Amino acid sequence: MSTPPFNLCEPAQARRLRDRLPIWHQTVPLYHDWPLGHALGGGDLVDLSALPTIDKADLRRDFPRNFLAPTLDLETLVQANLVELEHTSGTAEPRLPLLLARGWWATQECRALRLNPRVAEVLNEIDPARRITLTSPVCNNDICYRGVPSRRDRIVGSSLSLNLTRHPFLWGEIDLDRMVSEALEWNPVFLDTDPVYGALFARHCERQGVRLPSLRFIIGSYEFVSVVHRRVLERAFGVPVFDLFGSTETGHLLMETGPNTMSPSLETAVLEVIDPDTNGVGDLVVTTLSNDYMPLIRYRIGDLVQRTGHAGQAAFIVHGRAKDVFPLPRGERATGWQIDQCFTGIDGVLHYELSATASLLRLRLVPDRMPPTDAGLAELVRRLAATLPGYPTSTVEIVDAVLAGPSGKFRLCHPGGP
Repeated sequence: MSTPPFNLCEPAQARRLRDRLPIWHQTVPLYHDWPLGHALGGGDLVDLSALPTIDKADLRRDFPRNFLAPTLDLETLVQANLVELEHTSGTAEPRLPLLLARGWWATQECRALRLNPRVAEVLNEIDPARRITLTSPVCNNDICYRGVPSRRDRIVGSSLSLNLTRHPFLWGEIDLDRMVSEALEWNPVFLDTDPVYGALFARHCERQGVRLPSLRFIIGSYEFVSVVHRRVLERAFGVPVFDLFGSTETGHLLMETGPNTMSPSLETAVLEVIDPDTNGVGDLVVTTLSNDYMPLIRYRIGDLVQRTGHAGQAAFIVHGRAKDVFPLPRGERATGWQIDQCFTGIDGVLHYELSATASLLRLRLVPDRMPPTDAGLAELVRRLAATLPGYPTSTVEIVDAVLAGPSGKFRLCHPGGP
């Protein structure tokens, strides 16, 4: 079952798809055998549901010949400075090679950020707007390093990358003090951060009585923005956190514009929600519009979303990775977002990890300034039991640290155990 792609009602998108699909069909080997005529049909609309979906395995198979026309050569394109060869972070699968048009990343990011009126106002006022970045080096499109690079090596344009490792729970006081000193000297307008990395940096700033006086907002990206990380970041720095969602393959697709409201970047991609459950939560399928060197048609991004808006004013809630859902009785499921809502208003949590086995539902909590109270923990366990019926009684462990995966990212939910 597929819900209609909400934004095909946008005339500019429909025209662009009708123009580009025949070109991609002819020039991109991956799509040569697709039944394009069924998708184009008649009239102005495009029926993408008539086409198959693709996934990471399709992108990886015979790369880059699966995307480049026989007349194009990757080495020639790179030498001509027309493309960048990038890789995904490798959170869910082995790292995936990608072809991005030169300058494409910055352009689509700027477009997505400006969907939020407050962010757009600041970016229009301050150009260029300096940022500090906190994330795994392998997740950052601009910085990827080994060893110990200097501060100068970590500056790209108006962005300064602060951290040297992808294990934030292992950051020592000396390294954290260095990051604070560099951040204050850089005078950033915003913080661009993986939520877990940002929360640990924020807690250190709080302990040292440090605020960043030039900071106007925080962008949470790279992975799921939990209510616990958002609470710590907003408390420590006194500015709002906005969620920016997408992937290296597709670019930034959604930008937070209100509470539980993510607005789409219409020039970047067409979005579909397929196979929705009874709550309207389904798999996000993406057709990109702005990277002709590696156009993705009906790409399964691996995340779940819920459409909350309507045609012309669509909005979404991002529910997290499909692999992180907890199966429920009668074929239902609990998503990462639904589980994360259980932590709303529960003080004392800096980070968490929830895992399940046949005999145990295990919740590991990293405490904030003070651990949750007994009453707070009891309420949290009650909410989890209501969200995860049929699972065994929760055990709660207070721990000092949770380590990231090999990509440097964190999984909040492990349905099959950690």
